[in-house]
Amino acid sequence: MGVSKYNREGYYDPVPHDAIASIDKEAHPWRPLVYICSPYAGDIQANTEKARRYCRFAVDTGAIPLASHLLLPQFMSEETERDTAMFFNKVFLGKCEQLWVFGDMVTAGMAEEIKQAKRYLKKIRYFTEECEERHGSGN
Repeated sequence: MGVSKYNREGYYDPVPHDAIASIDKEAHPWRPLVYICSPYAGDIQANTEKARRYCRFAVDTGAIPLASHLLLPQFMSEETERDTAMFFNKVFLGKCEQLWVFGDMVTAGMAEEIKQAKRYLKKIRYFTEECEERHGSGN
């Protein structure tokens, strides 16, 4: 719901609408939705902690992080539903503006996400495990 550009009598009156819209932008500035791409398999506990740290970094730098490998394991099985999860990842990635890749190692799942991001013509940014950007590694 929002404020209409028409007053109660039906006349065009954009001033209240524009004033409310400007307040919303000031209180909640635009942030890009970014897909967090980092290892999950292997040391799941350590990789989950790293993914949480990467998400915090994204928030602190003005982005909205989406880390499907933090979300999907809450209700899906890696062993029996991996193909479905990878399909979900492609859908999530399609909704994001950018793909942020973290760490030195690229797993098979990450490689698939990077490949898909290139198909979608998404901006890809690469970071170290310490969240330092690696320049010149993008698409």
